[in-house]
Amino acid sequence: MAFWFARVFTASGFQMLTVAIGWHMYSLTGSVLDLGLVGLVEFMPKILFILFTGHVADRFDRRRVAAICQAAQGLVALALLLGSSTGTVTREMIFVIAFLLGSARAFEMPTTQALLPNIVPAGLFPKAVAAAASAMQSATIVAPAIGGLLYALGAGWVYGPSVVLYALALSLMLSLPSRQRPLKQKVSMESLLAGFRFIRSRADIFGAISMDMFAVLLGGATALLPVFAKDILLTGPWGLGLLRSAPAVGALLMSFWLARFPIERKVGPVMFTAVAIFGVATIGFGLSTSLWFSLATLVVLGAADMISMVIRGAFVQLQTPDEMRGRVGAVNGLFIGASNQLGEFRAGVTAAWIGTVPAVVAGGVGAIVITGLWVKLFPTLAHRDRMHEAPVP
Repeated sequence: MAFWFARVFTASGFQMLTVAIGWHMYSLTGSVLDLGLVGLVEFMPKILFILFTGHVADRFDRRRVAAICQAAQGLVALALLLGSSTGTVTREMIFVIAFLLGSARAFEMPTTQALLPNIVPAGLFPKAVAAAASAMQSATIVAPAIGGLLYALGAGWVYGPSVVLYALALSLMLSLPSRQRPLKQKVSMESLLAGFRFIRSRADIFGAISMDMFAVLLGGATALLPVFAKDILLTGPWGLGLLRSAPAVGALLMSFWLARFPIERKVGPVMFTAVAIFGVATIGFGLSTSLWFSLATLVVLGAADMISMVIRGAFVQLQTPDEMRGRVGAVNGLFIGASNQLGEFRAGVTAAWIGTVPAVVAGGVGAIVITGLWVKLFPTLAHRDRMHEAPVP
């Protein structure tokens, strides 16, 4: 439970920060391109530190590494609190903050992913992935809505509670038991690149994470939610909070279902169908002019994405030896970051070029096209029956 609550608190802090930073930037500049640039800057550390993040997770105590990352994110929230209280937050400061936030999360993601298999047995791992995902989605439902409401009172009302949430997450993470087998191999280029080689040598793993990357890279519209809230759906910060929460509602409901009824057969066809539904829901959201219909499409989108995430996350971890999970998780995190943060940059640039609605609709079409292409490129993944076909090494 300590791990579950630690994930809830850190996810809540991040979601509240994301809502506040997005609205803060759009209020300062009114530029959709700047919203995309925030996502790009946050993604850059995943590329810059990719060779080190996974190695750190495998070589050092994962609990302590995660706690340090959460402390760093708490300091970022504290800096924004002080800046907003003195009126010194600028466009440039937000970019610096986004880079620091991205750096901390670049190390935190592979560390916490690799930590979960040390806590639960392999037989229960698919259910544990769904349960851990439900923690994230619970936070993603409540935190953005709270963040949007608090921002209406002032930016400091969002940043202050974020500091407290990160402090709570830090203390819970340090209370977890340690069952890790630390990496004893010396640091070398071979050890640093081991995660890339491992993923590339497993066609199904490579196909799953690359399909998710390209589908969300093209179909993601998170960075444009402030534009939809303010200019298309004619709502305010509270509406933005609801929009950011809606995908998590669908994801949370689906995670509860998957924790109770895990997918054990036909995992490949189920995952491909879920990605296609993600694309269709994205198109529906892009064409909507109703807040309530937009929320409904985002709920469907979130549920479909959760199915894909749980299947991908479970069999990647189950097929990876413990001493390599950090490095493999770092590469997986790079793919996820490319789909999310780089996808936000893609959305901002495309919206500035062809308009907000066409950019989202085109992205949804792109996600559907990617699904069809990956059926041809990775036929064994498309027809995969079980989550794991061999014992964990």
